[in-house]
Amino acid sequence: MSKQLYIFLFVLMTSLGFAQQPVQTSVDSTKIKIGSQFNLTLKVKGTKQTRVAFPETKNIGQLEVLESYPVDTIKKESTYEFIKKYGLTQFDSGSYVIPRIPVLIGNRQFLSDSAVVEVNNVVVDTLKQKMYDIKPIVEVKDPSSNFWWYLLGIVVLGGLGFLGYWLYKKYKNRPKEEEVIYASPIEKATSLLQNLEKKSLLEQGDVKSYYSEMTDITRTYIEETVQIPAMESTTDELLEAMKKASMKKKMGIRQETMETFEKILKNADLVKFAKSKPMDFEITEDRKNIEKIILTIDKALPKEIEQDETDSDYARQQEELKRRKIKKRNTTIGFVAGFTIFFILGSVFFNGINLFGSSTKKLYEKDWITSEYGNPGIIISTPEVLKRKEATKEVPKAVMAMVKEMQIFEFGGYFDDYYIAVSTLKYKKETQIDLDKALEGGLQAMELKGAQDIIVKTEDFNTGEGLSGRKAYGTMNMLDGITKKSTKLYYEFVMFSQDGGLQQVLTMYKEGDEFGQKITARILESVELRKAAP
Repeated sequence: MSKQLYIFLFVLMTSLGFAQQPVQTSVDSTKIKIGSQFNLTLKVKGTKQTRVAFPETKNIGQLEVLESYPVDTIKKESTYEFIKKYGLTQFDSGSYVIPRIPVLIGNRQFLSDSAVVEVNNVVVDTLKQKMYDIKPIVEVKDPSSNFWWYLLGIVVLGGLGFLGYWLYKKYKNRPKEEEVIYASPIEKATSLLQNLEKKSLLEQGDVKSYYSEMTDITRTYIEETVQIPAMESTTDELLEAMKKASMKKKMGIRQETMETFEKILKNADLVKFAKSKPMDFEITEDRKNIEKIILTIDKALPKEIEQDETDSDYARQQEELKRRKIKKRNTTIGFVAGFTIFFILGSVFFNGINLFGSSTKKLYEKDWITSEYGNPGIIISTPEVLKRKEATKEVPKAVMAMVKEMQIFEFGGYFDDYYIAVSTLKYKKETQIDLDKALEGGLQAMELKGAQDIIVKTEDFNTGEGLSGRKAYGTMNMLDGITKKSTKLYYEFVMFSQDGGLQQVLTMYKEGDEFGQKITARILESVELRKAAP
């Protein structure tokens, strides 16, 4: 087995983390004067159902975004063309690179092409400028005493304080608007959906709030009736929990209903997190379908013998819950305000922690899944299920003549917070594999992908069952094609040779990430191997 083959196979496995679909890129001028505007245009072709999200940012590389134009959609026969324009400029002369811009198409991220723009100085003939004498010094009178200004400030502050106290006393005892108590969860859900339409969020262009409230109403209804943690669940977790609950309670919800529900939830995720904006008819259709889904779930719920008693119990529970919320809010509002201020200040100035938490921390705390991948099989525990990647079509015939079977599974990408890839190879003929050469080929493949300053350490690696392999680990600098900045990554690369096949596990994360280190340790501790199938 030649080292070139190892390099090729590893390049193939890792290139899937970088594979991108071309996004048409163009600029209307490659040479401008300082402060002049030029337009960057991105074009994506797709179908009517294609979801395309372009980034909204104040700067693209070192260029300032003067205006981000709305996405223009053009229909050409059976395809649609999505066009996004950015008005850019720069106030310093020189050559500037427009970096590759990430564009979200469906659930995948693709990159545009880069371009170079030359910014030229404005030529000024200083000999034609008139010369003027320096103006004389102007004497300034001594300021008068500030006593009256201080006195006026005290009077104004006192007046504002009295006004605030008067308003507080006036509105303190005003009767509060009674919160509506609903007789049943279905009445509550349908009423809230009707109230959502009255808010005119769509007319105001606030599609994000509209979808957020609509899905929250649905999740709350499911949580109260089906009794699953819908509000805290992701889209995939909610759909899986609904399927299990439907089978357990014999609700008989049709597959078409679940597919429609999944489509609406994923549309909402795109709107909330990718700033996507569906068509008007799609929003109307989602609104109608969500009400149908709620009514379908309500009809499918097992009927209680004493329905009236259940409804009255629900109303009493809602009243008690409202009283507890009001009491809790009044007693904790001061504490929460003070705690939040000191938490933010402490985090920013002393720790520099991301206030919204680490994504690798959330990944580490998820419910892990143990699965078997490839042949010869690798049994491994991961926080997310690894997805299969089609690779055989890209393998040259000369290589495929040696390989009987090749499978690749991965999660994340090189520039995500965490990346893992698992691959297995099975050869047609019995092949003696040198794992040290295989590791060397894999590291050279990383260099072909832009890795620099690779630090390598190798050692033996043993599974819990006593099977031996080889491990390479260390750090590397990887150049980000989008920001043109170098990121220091820590990697661990494990290889096994079993039954004449080759099994590989690669993990990568940003250096110094505590939870990335914990995830890798837990993954490698879980590795087990199965014998190859004939």
